[in-house]
Parts: sequence; C-alpha cells; structure tokens
Amino acid sequence: MKLTLATWDHDRVMPLHDGRVSVEGVTFESHILPTGKLFPIAVQEARFDITELSVSSYVLQVSRGACAYTAIPAFVSRAFRHSGFFARTGSEIETLSDLAGKRVGVPEYQMTAALWMRGLLADEHGIDPAAITWRTGALDAGVRHERLSLDLPDGMVVAPIDDGETLQDLLLAGEIDALLAPKPPQAFLEGDTRLRRIIPDFGAAEREYHARTGYFPIMHLIAVRKSLVAENPWLPQALMQGFTTARDMALARLDDIWLGSANRLSLPWLNETMEVTRAAMGPDPWPYGYAANLKELETICRYSSEQYLAARRVSPEELFPEQVR
Repeated sequence: MKLTLATWDHDRVMPLHDGRVSVEGVTFESHILPTGKLFPIAVQEARFDITELSVSSYVLQVSRGACAYTAIPAFVSRAFRHSGFFARTGSEIETLSDLAGKRVGVPEYQMTAALWMRGLLADEHGIDPAAITWRTGALDAGVRHERLSLDLPDGMVVAPIDDGETLQDLLLAGEIDALLAPKPPQAFLEGDTRLRRIIPDFGAAEREYHARTGYFPIMHLIAVRKSLVAENPWLPQALMQGFTTARDMALARLDDIWLGSANRLSLPWLNETMEVTRAAMGPDPWPYGYAANLKELETICRYSSEQYLAARRVSPEELFPEQVR
C-alpha cells in the first residue's frame, strides 16, 4: 500500500525517503517539511499517514482523547536544552533559580523544548510554571501561535505577543526578563553582547545532566494513523524495523565520516565532538524502543501534567500500540 510519510530531513530518516531502506508491504509518498510547518498540520489536520510529531503535543492530544494517531518509539529528534536559556547582559538573572516570578518568553508554551526546560526549573530549582509570567510568539522573525489551544488554571498567565513583535526584541527592550529558545536568537548569533546565556558552559551542564539522569531528551516521535494500525496490525512493527534500520545506517555513516582520512563534514572540531560524545554516552547515543526509554517517557508524561498541559496524567503505555511496547 502507498502511504504518505512526512518528516524533516534528519539523517536518521532520509534512507526511508530516498529508498535506501524499505518497509515490506509499503511504498512511501515522501514529504519533507520543517517541523514548524509540519506540526500544525499534524495536530490540526492529521493530513499524513505517517508523520513526525512533537511528543508534547502528542501527549496533550492523547490526554484529551483527541488524537488521530498512535505512535512508534522511534525518537527521530532528541536534544539537550541547557543552551536555550537567555537573559540580558547586566540583568539580575544569574542562575535558573532567578527566573521565579519573572516574565519569560517562549515561542509556544506547549512545545517539547519548553516542556523539558520547565522540567529543569521545577525538578532542580523548585519553580512551578505558574510562578512565571509567560509570553509566547515568534522568537526573532515571523509570526508564531500555539498549535493547540491550552486549558490553564485560573491566575496562570500565558499571553501571546502581538503579531509583528518578537521575543528577542522584547527581551532586548526589557519588556521580558528571559527567554526559553529552541535555537539561539538571531541577535545573539550576530554577536549582540546585550544577550547572554544563563548557563554559559552548557555542554558541561548537559553532560552532567545525562550522567545523573540517563536522559537524552526526546523531542519528536513517529506517529501513525490509528485507522491504518487497526486495519494492518503488522504495520507498527514493520515501521519500527524500518526506522531503526535507517537510524543505524545514519550512525554508521557518521562513524565512517569521523574515522575517515579526510574531514567530509564542515565541522572543524568533529573529532573532539565525536570523542566527547562517545565518552559521555557510549557507542549507542540515540536509543529507540519503549523499554530503553521508559523512564524518560514517564518523566515526559509527568511534566505534561505538572505543567498544566495534559488534561490528565497519561501513562507511557497509552502512547504506543502493544505491538511495539
């Protein structure tokens, strides 16, 4: 059968898009979209048969009983987020603990990066999300809105900025105090010294966090239309095998590049990066599978409930069909 497959162009999924990896019984109609465009389509339209999906939005929809998809534990995007806390140079905010009671910008309250970052604030600094005034909208260009409506407790403030404004500009103007960013703001990248990271040595902080928790924060997973799984019970396992093979191919390719006699990636410190990664995470830095990620999935579900996103506490087993648990 022919199924639509929509993801971004991660090296871990491209073998499925270009045909180097096949799934028995399936041919793919390939759609490659940046996640900023793909995720609203996924949660508002469920347009594609198989789609990359924000784990935060997925848990939120599952809690509401309003999701067209189930999922497989192929975690195609993961990222540490200690690097994403920004403040103004010279402000009183020196550590994450100082964010309590402050005005903080985030592109979307429900986005998975923010879910993990607020989890850090709560678990390690005792800050309830309701103790912060949240402003949402475009990071440094364009317009951005929440992809799903929120149902927040009385008194909690999550207020959108105006179209045409950006969180970066509000931070520079002193109208917000800090920023939770999935990528560095453009002004910071251009060397604007008015912006600074709250955790300057974020790499060391992330490695310590991984050593202590075992987490490599899950950002996105692969979702499959529920009706397809009901009609084809073999499909989740077949897709899981395909996505795992594609991941293995990408990691093997990365090792080949790293150990080659010439540097084929435009990264001057590739050797250092690979050696530091191996020392911190071992030879399998990108784990797929339900059992291998159960503790992390439990934390995601807890965060969603504690941060007033999920309508109820979801259990990890609800996220995946039994064929791939």
